[in-house]
Amino acid sequence: MTRRGTGRGRLRSGGGATRPDPDGEPAAAALDARRGIVRLHPEALTALGLRPGDPVRLTGRRETAGIVAAADPGASAALLYADDLTLGNLGLRDGGQVRVTPVPLTAAGRVTLAGPVGVVAAVSPEMLRLALLGKVVTMGDDVSLLPQDVLPDASVRSLVEAARRSLANTVGFAWTSTLLTVVAVEPAAGALVTMDTLVGWEHGPATHGEPAPAHDAPARSRGTTGTAPEMIPADDAPDVDELPGLRAQAEELTELLDLGFHHREVLGRLGTTISLGVLLGGPAGSGKSALVRAVAARVGARVHPLWAPEVAALANQAAADRLRTAATAVRAGGPAVLLVTDVEALAPADEPGPVATVFRQVLAETIRAGAAVVCTTSRPEAVDPALRAPDLLSLRISIPLPDPALRREQLTVLTRQVPLADDVRLDEVAARTPGFVAADLAALVREAGVRAALRQKVADMPTVAMGDFTAALEVVRPTTMAASTLELASVTLDDVGGLGEVKQTLTESVLWPLTYPDTFARLGVQPPRGVLLYGPPGCGKTYLVTALAGSGRANVLSVKGAELLSKWVGESERAVRELFRRAREAAPTLIFLDEVDALAPVRGQATDGGTTDRVVAALLTELDGVETLRNVVVVGATNRPDLVDPALLRPGRMERLVYVPPPDGTARAEILRATARDVPLAPDVDLAALGDELVGFSAADCAALVREAALAAMRESLTAATVTAAHVATARQRVRPSLDPAQVARLAAYAADRG
Repeated sequence: MTRRGTGRGRLRSGGGATRPDPDGEPAAAALDARRGIVRLHPEALTALGLRPGDPVRLTGRRETAGIVAAADPGASAALLYADDLTLGNLGLRDGGQVRVTPVPLTAAGRVTLAGPVGVVAAVSPEMLRLALLGKVVTMGDDVSLLPQDVLPDASVRSLVEAARRSLANTVGFAWTSTLLTVVAVEPAAGALVTMDTLVGWEHGPATHGEPAPAHDAPARSRGTTGTAPEMIPADDAPDVDELPGLRAQAEELTELLDLGFHHREVLGRLGTTISLGVLLGGPAGSGKSALVRAVAARVGARVHPLWAPEVAALANQAAADRLRTAATAVRAGGPAVLLVTDVEALAPADEPGPVATVFRQVLAETIRAGAAVVCTTSRPEAVDPALRAPDLLSLRISIPLPDPALRREQLTVLTRQVPLADDVRLDEVAARTPGFVAADLAALVREAGVRAALRQKVADMPTVAMGDFTAALEVVRPTTMAASTLELASVTLDDVGGLGEVKQTLTESVLWPLTYPDTFARLGVQPPRGVLLYGPPGCGKTYLVTALAGSGRANVLSVKGAELLSKWVGESERAVRELFRRAREAAPTLIFLDEVDALAPVRGQATDGGTTDRVVAALLTELDGVETLRNVVVVGATNRPDLVDPALLRPGRMERLVYVPPPDGTARAEILRATARDVPLAPDVDLAALGDELVGFSAADCAALVREAALAAMRESLTAATVTAAHVATARQRVRPSLDPAQVARLAAYAADRG
């Protein structure tokens, strides 16, 4: 790039921007993917007079725009780094020529988009605007729903996070890969989407003002727009029979609305009244909004949706006006339901503001006028308790997390129109999807269909096979685990060398309660709440838990003990409550507390102002409190069981103490075999004899010995085909036993005292 102001370069998809940060931070490209960000070398930025965050016009076969950022200093100064979405908008392939031109920062006045029918029906214009916030869009571009992760305005970051959660709730896993098309933008050359931009769907509603214009097709009636919420026609509502697992909740809500809308005279003759305020709780993506629309269609009522985070983002007076306008629209003409989604944003339990007061007043007036109000939330504990007053949301309906039988029923409905191969076993798919809600299962079926289509592009009668579902399970995660970044290794207890008695105990104490809860209920047995693994360092405690997680029958939340501790008063206890709340939502769940002695030391001995004492109290409350810990098992690991608070180890809490001893000769040989499964060993390597020789070696030491032997072979020759006994002997000189005899003796004595 030679001239100031305009430059040419070659396009590269990802490139240097995709290298992971050596310090473990996410790669820059992870924040760029499908978000309209392109990267240039710092020298190229200087030559073009650009700063990170400036908009640029990109010209290839067609013209598009983006936000420029600095590439890695080691990247090429002649390359522009972009993602696949930008390549498609440019009409170029990787390596093509692209012209880069700085453009003035112009706020978009109006943006109109088209997309899949299901997304258009589910995503409100307000949510759509937040997904596009901070992006530069051009006429004809494809854009994604992925919001910008880095926004300069801190006031909208929490709003964008709420939009991210709501998109996952309403669209399911597919929201991360859905593409929309920009059919109109003012100005057409490209502009920045801001909170003042009018954003809307083609032939559909917009964020404010008049409906978005039609383009080359007749408009479809979607009800009124403007400051009042749009009305969802009954034709767009699903049927209750299409919502397996929600029939009991649907029946309860139907009886309430039918009585309140059509049989009030009976109540009058009985001298009583009815309140049509409902708080509908359930995991994200479980079908709360779909349930309300289905029931409303059954009783002949209109539905007026209101997205609480969008109203909460407005100024106080504007938010109050929006709420009153919505209430007026609901009360006008016939039975109607005001559906408030993610109500915790408008009425938070912590520090409710003036808008929350107006919201409660509007709800009370709406319910007194005879209309129904249904507020949905995936976090009932975050909702202001004042909303549960008798004249407000007096009825609470909960949607539980589906069990394997219910997931099987949901999969049957979702695959009704899918040609399944003979090898597909929906029972097995249901068993391998713990924590999945209806939206997650729908995403799984879609992903399996995509895999099948890629395999059978030219087939006359394509089908979805079991292998497609297996491949889809590798990429589709349950919504309840969206905040977890834990990557599990594909190992099971069969891959753990030795420790036969320990593995049997863990199978009975951890896997059985999670896999066969009905059997425990039938026999009237309360399964163990928790297990404590203790033993010398490096003897496989963490690896055992990894193997338990590898069974695939439960979600796993892994926490280092010190990660939950905070210097701020109350934050540590909040972190414990949040951990167990997530575990309940994603049940069946395995919670792994590594280094639990740092999290729950003996109370009364710490010098941290009582923080750990309060954390222990919070742990005890969660493990053995009033709220049932169902289908959740806690596994702790420590090298110092004597430092763990005794109250945590009594029956009903972490009652099973499992000693993980150092491996003996036979166990060391099994560990060596398991570790060397993929290592080409020469015939002169005798693992059984080697296991007998490695006295004082822990399981980690044995694994390190195999790795060092392979490295010794590589040092000798990079073309080495096998690892010989000589390489093992060389490794023996480098790897020393790490077990402390005194510590081993102390732990063995502790285990003997515990019986």
